[in-house]
Amino acid sequence: MIDGDDSYFPSHRYCLSSTMDTTDSVPKEADTVIVGAGIVGCNIAYQLTKLGRSDVVVVDQGPMPTTGGSSTHAPGIMFQTAEPKVLGQFADYSRRLYSELEGADGTQAYNEVGGIEVARSEERMDFLQRRVEHAKAWGIEDPQLLTPEEVTEHLPLVDPDRILGGYYSPTDGQVSGVVACDALAREAMDRGARFVPHTRTEDVEIDDGAVTAVVTENGTIECNEVVIATNIWARQLGDRLGVHLPVAPVEHQYTMTESLEELAEGAVDITDHPLFENYENVSGEKAKRLLVGPDRPILRDQDNAMYYRTHGDAYGIGSYNHEPIVPNPKDLGRNDPDGEQGSVHEFTEYHMENATHPDRPDKAPRQASDELIPATAGKELEHKYNGMFAESPNGLPVMGPVQEYDGLWTAAAIWVTHAGGAGKALAEWMENGVPRLDTGPIDLAHCDVNRFDEHEGSWDFTHDIGGEEYRIVYNIMHPKWVWTDHQRDIRRTPMYHTHKEYDAELWAEAGWEEPHWFESNADLVAEYADRIPTREGWEAKYWSPIEGAEALHVREKVGLHDMTSFNKMEVVGGDADEFIQYLCTNDMDLAVGDVKYTLMCNEGGGVRADITVTRTGPDRYLLLTTGREVGNNHVAWVREQAPEGVVVNDVTSSLAAMVCTGPDARKVLSEVTDADLSDEAFPFFTSQRLFVKNIPVTALRVSYAGELGWELYTPSEYGERLWEHLLDAGEAYDLRPYGNGALDSLRIEKGFRLWGEDLHTEHNPYEAGLGWAVDLDTDFIGKEAVAAAAAGDDIKHKVACLTLDDPEAVILNHRPVLDGDETIGYVHSAEYGYTAGACIAYTYLPPEYAEPGTEVEVLYEGERYAATVREEPLVP
Repeated sequence: MIDGDDSYFPSHRYCLSSTMDTTDSVPKEADTVIVGAGIVGCNIAYQLTKLGRSDVVVVDQGPMPTTGGSSTHAPGIMFQTAEPKVLGQFADYSRRLYSELEGADGTQAYNEVGGIEVARSEERMDFLQRRVEHAKAWGIEDPQLLTPEEVTEHLPLVDPDRILGGYYSPTDGQVSGVVACDALAREAMDRGARFVPHTRTEDVEIDDGAVTAVVTENGTIECNEVVIATNIWARQLGDRLGVHLPVAPVEHQYTMTESLEELAEGAVDITDHPLFENYENVSGEKAKRLLVGPDRPILRDQDNAMYYRTHGDAYGIGSYNHEPIVPNPKDLGRNDPDGEQGSVHEFTEYHMENATHPDRPDKAPRQASDELIPATAGKELEHKYNGMFAESPNGLPVMGPVQEYDGLWTAAAIWVTHAGGAGKALAEWMENGVPRLDTGPIDLAHCDVNRFDEHEGSWDFTHDIGGEEYRIVYNIMHPKWVWTDHQRDIRRTPMYHTHKEYDAELWAEAGWEEPHWFESNADLVAEYADRIPTREGWEAKYWSPIEGAEALHVREKVGLHDMTSFNKMEVVGGDADEFIQYLCTNDMDLAVGDVKYTLMCNEGGGVRADITVTRTGPDRYLLLTTGREVGNNHVAWVREQAPEGVVVNDVTSSLAAMVCTGPDARKVLSEVTDADLSDEAFPFFTSQRLFVKNIPVTALRVSYAGELGWELYTPSEYGERLWEHLLDAGEAYDLRPYGNGALDSLRIEKGFRLWGEDLHTEHNPYEAGLGWAVDLDTDFIGKEAVAAAAAGDDIKHKVACLTLDDPEAVILNHRPVLDGDETIGYVHSAEYGYTAGACIAYTYLPPEYAEPGTEVEVLYEGERYAATVREEPLVP
């Protein structure tokens, strides 16, 4: 067996192209067709056949396993630590999978050399501390901070005077995409899958809203399911089907130095080894030189947007340190064994030798490389190319069932680091209805193809944001960061211009311009100053003390909040009653005007969403969620479950929504409506149709802030005037508009969950502390699994509400919760409770730790903060 790196060219562009047992004949039918035989497509075939499917066909326009896509040219560096958690989960599974794979010649797919990220600035050193904390939170093995001297113990060619330290993950490493593809495909074929190379997919046939066949240049395959796993080509096929797959191809530079004397010792020339006699590139050229060793950790210099790995006695240099280059997918060529790779463009020397990155104008990539690794200075750069990867609008995979057509799936914008886990999760989703890894359920809300809004399907948006995702890939990103100057002002609520008049700090959420706080409320800060702790450092970014003042003002007086962007669905039809009951975990036997909080679960019992359901008429319901940027997933899922005769309409944009809440809310509303708003006439969790002056309104007596309040819904054209009526009526009661920052504090004090953070499909209702929203005497999706949870089966974690013992301390989310040196959970959401007088954090802990009074610690920014589990809610 040859261990380690087996190719002088990055990630094995020279590979075993002639030994894979494929077929050139296109079968006439199959159960499942996967379009694309890169690392993602091969792994989906591997995972599906492992789950018992055998009638799987994989087609690709290129040869196999060197298809010519990103898997062929990708340098194969694998850093596992990332945000959000799903990427860490994917990477962990991928590493373990790749470690078991070997090519036909015994070549290993994964080489666990470790990974080091270095810091050239204090800000980056702080970032690396966060890396350690995220790694502990996600369960990545043995994360370590290193001194410059410790970095050079692992990487002797790095100049320690150029760095302040490093982050080391011992299980990171190098993966050969092609060897992994070869191994995965062979095992899938052993279980019955068929692989068809040199076959371009031209279309997918649809009949009555469902997939019926895949049309290729060499024949048509009748099938029940299709997976689009073509990565940078995904948009091409999606456009033909009228499906939005917002994936942008972006060019990325990679090159290698000539031989370095400093790496010569330990490098072994294996060019003439019999195992490699068939190695050739996609153009049929023989490799001039193949070397293995010495093994050195992969390296990232994110301050300069660069990364490195060894190739025998040479260093490979990857650069994101240039202006984004985003080709139009329509212009992408195909992969051809007699031509160029469609995913590779000519190397642009200018971008290596000049500073073109918008955020790094002072240092060219070559200069940064020569500073960090002086041995590369003056050395010739060889095997240079611009290889393409795929970016999505939020930098995460685009995967799952496409809502437009039954049987159509996609898996795109997935890098080799995450492909193993993503393929496993998708195969489980296809076969068993719930995404899972071997460690348990995995929540894919932020990866779901259905998360995108209509505008994100435009090439203008995808091109612009895809390029920006490339630009920021190695930037230090804050969890509350939002786009500031790209693709803004796309969606405006009816109150947008009034928000501007009140000097709203507007942030983009799913294209909506949403107030986070109002500068017009700055006068309140002095009034509440002694209850608003001063913030410094990381937690002070993207925060204003006005948030705290607004929250306190709502608790003590009255506030008005724009909630138009919350996802809203109308469910209508003769079978709507039965459908709503089947959809929801609670007893949904509602009278017209009743409002009920409930959950939706998937087949595995995981919480799919929390919703408020209002029966607005016979066979008619209004469903409200808080998903915002992932709320479209809820709409798609409800539509997927709906039977014939039930129509699910997304009314998010057609209804303006706002909430008037606080102790004086009844007084404000009574100024502008003749309706009786007393407790007797308008009880909690009921709704009524009424007029606010001359505006027709559906009013719900509920409030996400947890105070006396009414949510008000009206057709969008009335929204601005309704808002103005309320502001005018509230002037006598000092009503103030408030933003999302205050709302997050208000809801966490009341123990209200935030879907996507506190709630997701990895936990069931009883783990989430929401068993009271389940009625096991009714029938609903996931009931069997939820009933098992109710009986106490398989409860591994329970939700816990923590407060920091230091009343002045503030932390942010996704940091590890510790018992001594053992990580027992992580912070799902955190915010300061200005009424409670403490920072509140929600987490999931083993049941024995989730009892009130339990003392734990939270590791945040390198400091341990004492915390205590509390009874919830903290503010009754």
